Amino acid sequence: MPTAINSIEALEAQYPAATNPKALTKVHAQITPAYHRWISASRFCVLTTVGPEGTDGSPRGDADPVVQIANAKTLLLPDWRGNNRLDSLRNIVRDGRVSLMFMVPGSNNVVRVNGTAILTADEALCQRFNQKGRNPATVIVVTITELYFQCAKAVMRSALWTSDDESIDLPSAGDFLKEVDEAFDGKAYDDEYPAYADKFMW
Repeated sequence: MPTAINSIEALEAQYPAATNPKALTKVHAQITPAYHRWISASRFCVLTTVGPEGTDGSPRGDADPVVQIANAKTLLLPDWRGNNRLDSLRNIVRDGRVSLMFMVPGSNNVVRVNGTAILTADEALCQRFNQKGRNPATVIVVTITELYFQCAKAVMRSALWTSDDESIDLPSAGDFLKEVDEAFDGKAYDDEYPAYADKFMW
C-alpha cells in the first residue's frame, strides 16, 4: 500500500504554489445573471450525495434545462424514472448535503453548485415538469450554499467534446450484465434497450 497523506500540512506541502485568488473570489452564494444563463442552458448534470453507506454520484439529464431555477437560492431537479435503486434519494432523505456539476456540450466550463436538498412529492411542483403527460415521481429542491465555475483544464485535457468515442471498442450495458450472469443475452438487451427506454423516458 502507498503511504497515505494524513494531515492537511502534509497535503499542502505537495502544493506549494499559492492558490489563485480568483479561485476563491469567484464563489457566489446565489445565482447571478451570468450563472442563470449558464444553468438554464444545461440539459445535463451530475448529482452527488452522501449517506450512511457512503457517497453516490448520479447523472441527470432532460430534453429541457435539467433544472428549473425557482429563485436566486433555489433549484428544482425532477427525478425522472431510472432504475429505481433510489440511492441518491435515500441519501437526501437521511443527509441533505448535495453537489451538482452542470455541463453544456462544447463548453470547457463546468458549473458547480454546493448546498442542501429536500425531496418532495408536491403535486404542483411535479406538474411543473410535465413531459408527454407524465410527471416525475418526486422533485429534489436544492438550496444553494455556493456556486462557481470549475477550472476548464480537466475538460480541455480530456478533449471531452472533440474525441471520437464511437471509434473506441467499449463494453456495452449488455456486456456489463453478462459479467454478472454468463447466461444473460447481452446482445438482445442492447438491441432492445433503445425502444424500451423510449417508452419510459419520462
